[in-house]
Formats: sequence, C-alpha cells, structure tokens
Amino acid sequence: MIRRFFHFLVLLLLLGRPASPQAAVIPETNPAPVTTEIVFAVRQQNYDGHWYANFGYYADSRDRKAYRAQGRLGKLTLASGQTTWLVDDPTGSVRDPQVHYDGQTILFSWRKGGTESYHLYEMNADGTGLKQLTDGPYDDIEPSYLPDGGIAFVSSRCRRWVNCWLTQVAVLYRCDRDGGRIRRLSANIEQDNTPWPLPDGRILYTRWEYVDRSQVDYHHLWTANPDGTGQMVYFGNLHPGTVMIDAKPIPGTEQVVAIFSPGHGQKEHAGAVTLVSPQRGPDHQPSARRLTRGEDFRDPYPLGEGVFLAAQTSRIVRVTEPGETREVYRLPEALEKAGAWCHEPRPLTPRTRETVIPQRVDDAQPTGRLLLADIYSGRNMSGVKPGEIRKLLVMESLPKPINYTGGMDPLSYGGTFTLARLLGTVPVEADGSAYWEIPALRSLFLIALDENNQSVKRMQSFLSVMPGETVGCVGCHENRTQTPATTHPKMPLAARRAPSPIQPLASVPEVFDFPRDIQPILDRHCVRCHDYDHREGGVVLTGDHGPMFSHSYYTLTYRRQFADGRDNPMSNLPPRSIGASASPLMAKLSGRHYQVTLAPQEIEMIRFWIESSAPYPGTYAALGSGMIGGYLENQQIDTDADWPETRTASEAIQRRCLACHQGKLILPRSLSDERNVSFWRPDFNDPRLRLSRHLVFNLTRPEQSLMLLAPLARSAGGYAACRSRDTNPATAVFADPNDPDYRKILAMCKAGKIQLEKIRRFDMSGFKPNPAYVREMKRFGVLPQDFDAERTPLDVYQLDRAYWDQVGGSQAATP
Repeated sequence: MIRRFFHFLVLLLLLGRPASPQAAVIPETNPAPVTTEIVFAVRQQNYDGHWYANFGYYADSRDRKAYRAQGRLGKLTLASGQTTWLVDDPTGSVRDPQVHYDGQTILFSWRKGGTESYHLYEMNADGTGLKQLTDGPYDDIEPSYLPDGGIAFVSSRCRRWVNCWLTQVAVLYRCDRDGGRIRRLSANIEQDNTPWPLPDGRILYTRWEYVDRSQVDYHHLWTANPDGTGQMVYFGNLHPGTVMIDAKPIPGTEQVVAIFSPGHGQKEHAGAVTLVSPQRGPDHQPSARRLTRGEDFRDPYPLGEGVFLAAQTSRIVRVTEPGETREVYRLPEALEKAGAWCHEPRPLTPRTRETVIPQRVDDAQPTGRLLLADIYSGRNMSGVKPGEIRKLLVMESLPKPINYTGGMDPLSYGGTFTLARLLGTVPVEADGSAYWEIPALRSLFLIALDENNQSVKRMQSFLSVMPGETVGCVGCHENRTQTPATTHPKMPLAARRAPSPIQPLASVPEVFDFPRDIQPILDRHCVRCHDYDHREGGVVLTGDHGPMFSHSYYTLTYRRQFADGRDNPMSNLPPRSIGASASPLMAKLSGRHYQVTLAPQEIEMIRFWIESSAPYPGTYAALGSGMIGGYLENQQIDTDADWPETRTASEAIQRRCLACHQGKLILPRSLSDERNVSFWRPDFNDPRLRLSRHLVFNLTRPEQSLMLLAPLARSAGGYAACRSRDTNPATAVFADPNDPDYRKILAMCKAGKIQLEKIRRFDMSGFKPNPAYVREMKRFGVLPQDFDAERTPLDVYQLDRAYWDQVGGSQAATP
C-alpha cells in the first residue's frame, strides 16, 4: 500500500543591415560556440494566410495545392558571404532544416519537383550522402533530432482535416534515425507544429485545439516526452489569442525563444520574436516578453543568451536584446522577384545532446489509465460541494475526414465544429478521486456530472494517453503550479482499487443526429403548440427544412435554449455555465412548461445531445452537401442568386417589404442571402436572427414560409403581422395568395424545395455525400478504390465510424 501511494505521488509531481555579410559574424564576447556557417531553406511564400496551410492539397480539388516552389537548401559561409546551394530545386520545395548534434549532418523536409508530398531527408553538411528517410502519399515536415537517437516530426499520416479550413492536419510523430518504426505520438484532431527538444529531454511543440471554445484563439506551447507520454501545457492555453510557434530553448538559461504570431497567426509563422520564462507557470502572461517591435519575423534560433538568428521575408537577420536587428544575408534579386523567402536559419555548429528520457509506452496495451486525486481541488470551482460530483462523462472529439469551409456549418449554427462521441461514465469516489481505464491515443474530454446526470463542470481542452501510460492529475482545472496537498496523507479511495472501465450509456446513441434523435421527441411533445398553424410564443419546432438547417434546430439555437461553449474565446468557465444544466430547454422538460411531460429516456436523450455540443447532423458526410447557400472556404456556393425565380422574388421583397424592414429588421432577399446576419459568432440578442434566411424560408412546405405567412391576411390563413404602407395601414401586405408578388416569393420557395430534393440533405432518402468525402475515404482505405458512390448506396453513419476506428486509437495502422 505504501509503495502504491508513493507511485501515486510521483505521478502527480510529473517543461540595421551591414555593408556586407562579414559584419554579421557573432562577436567573441558571446559565450555560445562560434558560428561560421548557417544552413537555411528557401521557398516561395504561400498564398494562403493561415500559418498551417503549407502542405498537401485543398479539399475542393486535388489539383489546388497548398504549397509552392523555388525550393533550395542553402549553406552560408559568414566570413566570405558565399552561399552554396546543397539542394537546388526550382519546381520543388524545401523546408525545416535541423542540424545534428555533431554539427555535420542536416535533416530536412523536401518535396521534390514533380511530386506532391514532403518527405524527410538527411545529408552531410558538404552536400554529400543524401538519404531519403520517409516516403508514401503523406507529408512529413518540421523534423527535429531527439537525444535518444530518433527523430520527431509532424505528419499528415494521421489522415484528418482541419476542422475549420480546407487543408489537412499534421500531428506529432516520431521515427528512428533511418526513418523506420514511424509512430504517432499525438491524438490531436487539429494541428501540431514545430517539435524541438528541451534540455530535460521533453519535446516542446505547438498544439492547436478548440473544445467548447473559439477555433482561432488557442494555439499554445505544450510538452511531451519523446514517446508521447506526459503531455502537458507549457505556456498559454488558458488565455486566448496568439499562435506560439517555433519555440526553442535558449542555451544556459531556463527561457525559450518563440514566435508569437498575432491573433490566429500569419502565413509562414510570421510574428514577433518573444522570450518566455516558464518558472511562474503556464498562465502567467507577463512571463512572455516581446523582443522585436515588428511582427514579420520567423523561425528564431538562439545562438546564446540575448542573440538570435531569424528569417524576415527574403533575408536572414541577427536579433539582439533589446530587439535590435542586423541583416546577415539577403536572397539574390531573381529569387526575391519570384516571391521566395528565407526560412529556418540554423548554425552549422555542434551542440549538447539533451537528457534521454526512458520510454514508458507499452504498445501491446490498447489503453492507458488516468488517476484523478480530488475533483474538487481546482480553479473556479466555487459553489461545488464535496460529494456533489458522482461521475465523469468521458467524451471523444472525432476527427474529420474532410472539411470545406472556415465556418462550422452545417454541423452547428455558430457552435461546435466537431462531432463528439459519448464513450460512457466512470465513478467519482466520495473523496473526489477517480481512477479509470481509457482508450489510448484518442482525443478525450471530461464532463463532471451530479447524481441526476446534470453537468457541473466541463473540460475545455483535451487529454490523451499513450498505450500503457498512467497519468495523474491533482484536480479539476487545478493551478498548473500546484502540487498534491499534504493535508490529506491517505491514499485516494480510487487508487485503492483496480481502474474502472468506462460504462457505456444505455439507450443513448454514441454520436447524436438531431433529425434522427431529437426531432421525433419534439414531434411527440412540442409541435402541437409550435407548428405554423399555432406558433405559440412565435416559436416553431417542426423539422421543416430551411436552406441549411431544420427550423427547429435553428430556433433552439438562436433562442439560446441550449448552452454550449459556442465559438467564444473563453476558458475555465464557472460551474454550470455550459452544458445541459445551464440550458433553458432542460427546465421545460420537467412538467412545469404547460404540463409537458417527457419519459425519462427522452429527457436523457436531450440532455446528452446538449452535452455532445448539440450538433445538427451526426455525420461528417453532411459537410459540403444538402445546403442552398452553403460555403466553400468563406464564399457561398450552391446559391439561388442566378435563378429567375430569385430575381423576381427579390424585386418583390424589395418592393413590398423593405420600406419597413430596414436596419436590424432587414429581411433576406433570397434563400442564400446572409446580409442580415452572419453565422460566425452571431449576437443572439440581435433581432435580425428571427428574420434569418434559416427561418423565414420553408423548403419542405413552401406555403408555410414565414416570408409569406407574416404579410398574408388572417382571412387568407396568414398572420397579418406586416401591414401595408401603400394602402390602408390596417390591411395586410398580401390580401390573399393571388397577389402577384406573393406568387413570386412562393415560386422562389418552391424552386428551393425542388433544388433541395435534387441535391438532398443528409436526413433525406437517397442522400449522397460530396464526392470529396468519398475521395478521402478511398484514400484512407476505408472504401475500396473501385467503389462507385453514384450507383451503390452508402450508410454514411457506419462509414464515419469505420473511419474513426481506423485512424484513431493505438491500434490504428501508421501508413
């Protein structure tokens, strides 16, 4: 027992331009090794402004590439200013050189001209001995030598796509020095970047994530052991904003240097050179000190304390404290005119090998274990009483096999970008401890539940374990500088037993689909008062299709009937701030709302749909399909703008409606008109949301469109909510359905119904996913190459599950 308690404690305690290049030689007063040669990469700057969109192809077409050319690997001799091109490939692309500890070998990533993928290569510093280390149809980039003899890098072998863009994801991997034994180290469903070893042997890298929070604000510094165990935040994550990337330790100090790229980041990792001191913990923002005034620097490399190399557009500069810069090298004019930039300057200098951390992974095990000491110990837990939390709901964020847009549509309206799978629950002991077994290499987050399955606290990040790893944590969102309390010397109750298995939830789907799982409940209990014939309180809860969502889904969203994390830059929210316990809809299910009484199982269905971030479709096959006015990148596609019915209806709306509907009461003029409100971070107090295209047009029953019912006289079956300004003010705009302008608007709605029946939404019979979805499922080996999606029906729900099982977990094969 004493031995086990000691093991538990150990777990919890476990980051001015000179006249010539000669003037840039590092001064003798610098304690760093003398630098006489620099290796650097050259390639064209990317068109795409996202820092991560620089490899592979875009979702809409394999012919549209995210990379460019003019690839070179250069060696600069500082004393003479002479440049030797070790690799000269104008139609290829070179990136991410790293110098071995011996100072004589260079590791880099190269997409050879005429090929599509980046692979890892190694060569001697004199250009001899070129060896290709990796191959295949995936991209391997940003390599770094490890002290144990291996190589860390990031790779698109993870087979997933950015949740909010049209490019592919690369996450942390490792391999042997010869490129063998490739292994995935990260469960991230978003991007990892720029791994680099710290003096203590851990890998420092950038991790981008968003669980119940903004997709453009959380890309901070994390650490992991070289075998993937011990993943932990290093700096940031609690505070939104800034891409922290290209971080490296400064020799002889406890600081690291990094690029802080503003906001959601700039292309090619550009930002300010920043020094980070981690001693006061990852959340102490003053511990990051900006060194440069400009934000166009990239790829800093510490030559010693206070002296750094960096790239800046087409030149290499030396940066010294307090932020002075001096040019070391500039590309030839011809390369500058071709749009080429300098990248990743590194000194060709021997360096000290970091500490070797013994491996803790057991690849024979498909699971790991997590030990939580006290869930009540943590930040922002005010009001949560001891014994109140009875179990933990274990959720999995699911990777995307394809994505087409910077928004979340049609997965949600302003909410989640990602589907979540309910794995089940594990018990929390009376002392707040929990110990359970979890699947390895999956992106998991936790929700604390009370005895009534009400959510108490929600995790807004993800955790993962490697095969055979045991991870310990002090509490729920505890201060990251906190160690286990010594006031409770007894072993936690959960640690005195075997780890709990995750218990699946009975009669609840793993992945929710609103039309399939929630709409039938609304039909049974809500629609009799909230249909177009009644519309009590102005609320419609029918499953009629709008241009992108069902009317019920959109109504529940814009009326804030469920409380999810939305797309907001906020973290570590107070207890019961988001989730089912904070959702007004749940209060209406208890019998107090006009005696509406649901069966217990129906209540649980709605509860866990909300805890799953309240998605609309339950399949990623819904992306890029079944929408009128959907999006590709941030541009609308499949619009009705060119339909003759739209032109005449738009004129009718302007003629009969816009005299009153101005400002915040403006109406959409077509099925795809978003001018009155944006889906991206919508303001739910904005009255325009109730006039959105998603609600006023009915593509299931066109005559029941609010755009027609509101201005139609009551005697004709309308609401007479809109009065004429041209005739008697007491008269409805449309006296009867024979009004020519009424007929024009109706014709547009009917044309929309016909078009939707043609393109078909995921919840309609005969639905076929976007061809790019099928293309990627074939590429990933989930579908056979000769599969004909036009002639063979697809169960996209089962296909998604086959994909998640194939690419996730420790048993997933590495391509």
